[in-house]
Amino acid sequence: MLRIAIQKSGRLSDDSLNLIRECGISFISSSLKLKTESTNFPLEILFLRDDDIPGYVADGVADIGIVGENVLVEEGKEELTVEKLGFSKCRLSLAVPKADEYSSIADLEGKNIATSYPNLLQTYLDKHGVKAQIHTISGSVEIAPSIGLAEAICDIVSSGSTLISNGLREVERVFSSQAVLIANSNLNEEKKQILEKLLFRVHAVQRAQRAKYIVLNVPNDQVESVSQLLPGIKAPTVMPLAEEGWSSLHSVVNEDDFWEIIEKLKEAGAQGILVVPIEKMIV
Repeated sequence: MLRIAIQKSGRLSDDSLNLIRECGISFISSSLKLKTESTNFPLEILFLRDDDIPGYVADGVADIGIVGENVLVEEGKEELTVEKLGFSKCRLSLAVPKADEYSSIADLEGKNIATSYPNLLQTYLDKHGVKAQIHTISGSVEIAPSIGLAEAICDIVSSGSTLISNGLREVERVFSSQAVLIANSNLNEEKKQILEKLLFRVHAVQRAQRAKYIVLNVPNDQVESVSQLLPGIKAPTVMPLAEEGWSSLHSVVNEDDFWEIIEKLKEAGAQGILVVPIEKMIV
């Protein structure tokens, strides 16, 4: 059985559990349980503090884990990374009180900065040649300026609403982060095979999230030109309609190119364009 560690609460936990469920893996979760087993896949889930996960995986207590990239780099264990997962995106940023003047990172020279990520912050300050006093605290970093502990903070930002509610403004982006899958480097062959099966499912889910399935009607004399706009996985599927002179084209479009392609399809004479989300996509 493969043992995976995920954050026990919060947005990253929710996103990680959703990914596991979308991979067709069933389990019973509860806020009172620190571990659970899948009922249809050889997977055991451990619910841990996020900053404990890299160490647990490195030591082999857990075989794999899902953790924020910011935590992984802060702990100096980037070598454990197997794959970036593309969700729970956030950034580590510097923020100062809204009323304070700020023009550049040089304004923090000699200042006190509160953070839960001293290593990432120190790397950023060193890069810009700034010397500041770093105060390492855990939790409630945003309160530091208002109680006189620091003139600035460095903390994780998603929407920025927490900064605003505490009278702060974001001034520098220190590090961009997302969820990453990590793995112990000494997995035995059986566990490696289970991990490969899990990754196969994860990739199918990820491809589906970035794609749309579209169906459209096209005059037969326009099928070739429209097909050039719709490569699909290999090529679009063309099916004759009951109405003579028309065909139905089925294809897959990448989300990044979706609206641009739709506009070109309409210009090429496509009608009745139907767009459907894809649950899984296996190539």
